[in-house]
Amino acid sequence: MSDITVTQELDCRGLNCPMPIMKTKKAVDGLSSGDVLKMVATDPGSANDMIAWAKRTGNELVKTEEGNGEFVFFVKKK
Repeated sequence: MSDITVTQELDCRGLNCPMPIMKTKKAVDGLSSGDVLKMVATDPGSANDMIAWAKRTGNELVKTEEGNGEFVFFVKKK
């Protein structure tokens, strides 16, 4: 994880679809191009949602991690 410089972190634990994606969109909208958002969610559906959202918006899903019931996403703003 040391190779990724995180600009902002977003805690979406305990939120269900579509809230993690909506909050991620709002957070990414506030970033500059090239900035990285780290988002943590507990909703199992967030994995597929984040892949689809990144593809649709053109933002890069740099890395994903899963463990202990948490899903961690690193999104680089286009």
